[in-house]
Amino acid sequence: MSKYILDTDVIIEWLRNNNEVVEKIKELFKAGAIITWTPVSVAEIYAGIRNGEEGIVSELFLALEVLSLESEVGKKAGGYLKNYSKSHGLEIADALIAGSAYHYKMKLWTFNKKHYPMEDIEFI
Repeated sequence: MSKYILDTDVIIEWLRNNNEVVEKIKELFKAGAIITWTPVSVAEIYAGIRNGEEGIVSELFLALEVLSLESEVGKKAGGYLKNYSKSHGLEIADALIAGSAYHYKMKLWTFNKKHYPMEDIEFI
């Protein structure tokens, strides 16, 4: 069974009804994929939510499983920050999302591959 973590940028495009993203997510669900998000994306989405969007966001996220930020995720994210913050401008939010993808052995779906220079995680 395929398992995916959605990066915040993908979630935003889903909320904006980007047809390509909506269709790909439907395809993944039909194939029985597990689609997840992290508390980091929850925070990023709710930080930018507009008045009146709360209902749509709440409904959308009923379809997604929220992953826990375990200590192992934090350790991996810390390693990523140590290795890539200076050379690639990696920030903690992206490090935690990447650390989750690594820890939970899930593919990361992002539109910002440049934010994720790691070579030990899989992308779609």
